[in-house]
Amino acid sequence: MTSFPQSRVVRIGAGAGFAGDRIEPAVELVREGRLDYLVFECLAERTIALAQGVRLGDPGAGYDPLLEARMRAVLPQCVEKGVRIVSNMGAANPVAAARRIAELAADLRLPGLKVAAVVGDDVLEVMAGSPRPLLEVGGDVASLGESLISANAYLGCEPIVEALAGGAQVVVTGRVADPSLFLAPLVHEFGWALDDWERLGRGTVVGHLLECAGQVTGGYFADPDVKTVPDLARLGFPLAEVSADGSAVITKVEGSGGRVDVATCTEQLLYELHDPTRYLTPDVIADFSTVQFEQVGLDRVAVRGGGGQARPAQLKVSLGRKEGFIGEGAISYAGSSAVARGRLALDIIAERFRLTGLAPEETRFELIGVDAVAPETLVSAFAPMEVRARVVARTRTRAEAERVGREVEALYTNGPAGGGGATRLVTPVIGVVSTLIERALVLPTVIFEAAS
Repeated sequence: MTSFPQSRVVRIGAGAGFAGDRIEPAVELVREGRLDYLVFECLAERTIALAQGVRLGDPGAGYDPLLEARMRAVLPQCVEKGVRIVSNMGAANPVAAARRIAELAADLRLPGLKVAAVVGDDVLEVMAGSPRPLLEVGGDVASLGESLISANAYLGCEPIVEALAGGAQVVVTGRVADPSLFLAPLVHEFGWALDDWERLGRGTVVGHLLECAGQVTGGYFADPDVKTVPDLARLGFPLAEVSADGSAVITKVEGSGGRVDVATCTEQLLYELHDPTRYLTPDVIADFSTVQFEQVGLDRVAVRGGGGQARPAQLKVSLGRKEGFIGEGAISYAGSSAVARGRLALDIIAERFRLTGLAPEETRFELIGVDAVAPETLVSAFAPMEVRARVVARTRTRAEAERVGREVEALYTNGPAGGGGATRLVTPVIGVVSTLIERALVLPTVIFEAAS
């Protein structure tokens, strides 16, 4: 690792906060953010399980479906400006993703682009039949039997650091802890030791603030007349100016939409946080309890404090399992008696389930606009003039799930007056549970590809 002067500031931008995120803010960051690194965080627990299912059908697939669009949008300017890219868009197939990026670089006339794939998070072979306990539901991994379709351990920053040290301009990974994607460039640039728990903890704070992209610039924050956010249609994604001691300033491109202030940063710091003194990652047990924010300018928040202690002895493993199917049907009613007709529709479907012997494992009957969120006892005395009756059922088989939507659709001519806009949907259910694995059984590897 290269050690840089302590006065150096590393600028890291968040190009995405989930798989389907907008692409234009990432382009804006590269164009105007004076970045050193652009990080695309696109992988959730369920996302990688679904990607593993795709890979089973096509060994060349299983990476993020927007990988090509994102790379085409940012690669030329990243190469021109010397911006390095780190992303978990490799999902279930980082090697195929790296090869595709190299091919795209050749198409874009960017010869010699060095791409690295980080592999080793896939531990399905180790997990199959294992007696390791399931953390959320009881039982053990072996009890999942043939329903188990994926097992991915959470890697830390170390293999990404190795890839960067090897000259990779783009690093694509599978399951890596979200903050670790941002921590790796800091470790590489500042030469932090992998047991410097204080700095690793502070770097993890920065990564946590950036990992959801637009959430720290006002997305998932706005509430009219309570928390106003300007120009959300042009929401700018955040960047961090990070110093060698792990302190940082969170900001965004000047003139982009959204806001960065102590309130947006505080909400994001608390996001998915249980014990603020023990935020467990593969790199460090971070302490968020001493973090302090200070508004130091328009859309500029200084972040100080934070720390950490020695990393956990084990790694978390996310297990994907088949959990049957969800069948759904919905139909709308409007007019003065919309609620009454909607309730009659739901009653009819419940009785149809009984008459036809359909016995789902779980059901939900609701009127969207009335009781889909609030309990019926809190519903306003003023009945809405339009509702959508929705029936959802979890079933063991696809055939049973298909019957749910058909019964709702039949309400057109076999139910209350005036039903319209009926839809039906069947979705395979991939559930996610967790276990732990010994670090020694997880062997990350870096594989390099180069554009011709």
